[in-house]
Amino acid sequence: MRFLVDELETRGFAWAYRVVDTLAFGLPQRRQRVILLASRTEDPRDVLFVDDVEPVRVEFNKSLLCGFYWTEGLRGLGWAIDAVPTLKGGSTIGIPSPPAIWRPKDGSITTPEIRDAERLQGFEPDWTLPALEVEGVRRGHRWKLVGNAVSVPVAQWVGGRLAAPGTFDEARIVERVRPGVAWPKAAFGRKGDDPYSVAVSLWPVSWPKKHLADFLHYPRIPLSARAASGFKSRLDLSPLKYPPEFGEALARYVERGTHPSSVS
Repeated sequence: MRFLVDELETRGFAWAYRVVDTLAFGLPQRRQRVILLASRTEDPRDVLFVDDVEPVRVEFNKSLLCGFYWTEGLRGLGWAIDAVPTLKGGSTIGIPSPPAIWRPKDGSITTPEIRDAERLQGFEPDWTLPALEVEGVRRGHRWKLVGNAVSVPVAQWVGGRLAAPGTFDEARIVERVRPGVAWPKAAFGRKGDDPYSVAVSLWPVSWPKKHLADFLHYPRIPLSARAASGFKSRLDLSPLKYPPEFGEALARYVERGTHPSSVS
């Protein structure tokens, strides 16, 4: 971040950035991304810092689907209640790495289909399908396209504010960003001035959102017994916290060993 803003200031840009979460925009995907704007003539604070709401907190209960990263388990879990964690681009060789989804009611553990992954980013189903027309492109590359994309409604919000900026309330300025201290979730600066942090949440808006179970349209793919077993082995060695019901359901899932071909 220091390199980026220094280069922008050297070229005469005022800049502002803010971390925003896709959950705020009506999609059941917890996806925190940095949005950075810069201008030589306008104040980017009037775009990024005008909108702000209190994030909606969701407590665990057995009626809600929960998302997690089955590829992790030692250092992180990616735990998301009524949502999936951040969709990733997968591997460099086109091997998809979709998150897993646990359904407490029946103990099923599945992964979303690519068309639902596209929808979780705000695209239409099969938005990435034309990529397969390119010679040499693996089917898993569609996941990379989805994982690398900016969520559509986030871009929509930024575009809307660019077209109709508000007025930044300077009472939101918190303090100078000191060298050697971690960068805050939102800040601004310009050449000749110190950067300052801003008191805004990760939720500029709160657009209506469906429950994850209602949002998903396509049959989900059961997580393989091998993948589930490997994840459980890592989780057993880690100090990560999660609902005890999840640990028990995971153990039962691994014990069963074989699973149906798809789950609606």
